[in-house]
Amino acid sequence: MTVALAPSRARSVALAYFELTKPRISTLVGITAVPALLLASPGLPPLAVFWGALVGTLLASGSAACFNMYFDRDIDALMERTRLRPLPSGRLAPSSALKLGFVLAGLAWVTLVIFANLLAALIALASIFYYAVIYTVWLKRRTPQNIVIGGAAGASAPLIAWAAVAGHVSVPAVLLAGVVFLWTPPHFWALALVRREDYARAGIPMLPVTHGEAETRRQILLYTLVLVPVTLALVPLGVAGRLYGIPAALLGAAFIFGAWRLARSPSSARAMRLFGFSILYLFALYALLTVDAYVGHAPLVAARIVP
Repeated sequence: MTVALAPSRARSVALAYFELTKPRISTLVGITAVPALLLASPGLPPLAVFWGALVGTLLASGSAACFNMYFDRDIDALMERTRLRPLPSGRLAPSSALKLGFVLAGLAWVTLVIFANLLAALIALASIFYYAVIYTVWLKRRTPQNIVIGGAAGASAPLIAWAAVAGHVSVPAVLLAGVVFLWTPPHFWALALVRREDYARAGIPMLPVTHGEAETRRQILLYTLVLVPVTLALVPLGVAGRLYGIPAALLGAAFIFGAWRLARSPSSARAMRLFGFSILYLFALYALLTVDAYVGHAPLVAARIVP
């Protein structure tokens, strides 16, 4: 009987370690890196650089998530949405998250230094520190602007990717990162509207708790109105072409409409639908950018504006 149970226990532990890396978020982070890898040079980057930079970015994202799980384990235990995570549920000891975080950070550094360059590795380590310390330890528990300022960590993947290929960071990379930065507040605040009681119980000063739901809905709409023009600015600035621009405009209109409708007719169901759509929106934008870059239009144009 003991022998039969051992594989099941091993799978359970392995799954818990995997959950520490927040695989769904890390996957989305990786997706935002791909078009930057293709756009950073006139042609396709060497395969070793492409995959090395992508793997290094994913390792950095997983490391940051582990540290986040470690520092947030006390408040995660108080929130319905997070109480079953590996640490508050007792499936893993807190030290497990800390150790895995350092191991993944080390692997990210080595991978990026070997397959990319020192600048990409430094940006990756800075993003880990920013997310783990600046956002998780400091901002998250002290200000309702936590998500706004903390969004910079989630926007680092295009910067890492661009630096990995080009050896520097330029305007197109900043624009690609800016899209993720501006997307983060409306995305997360839509969820926070539904989980307001969770954050209040845990003492987290999320915007719906500190400023009310009406103000949160207004901020969601305002950020969406700023976000969409930035996503479309990629076309006239030569970062992307019409293959990306037309669908991006339609998706942006749908995002604005959803935010406006939530502001006018609030409900938890609408907030949750907007949250779900925001994930699809970001995935679709960067998938379109990847296709646009791969077919050859955007890389040639972007090469002319890269210093």
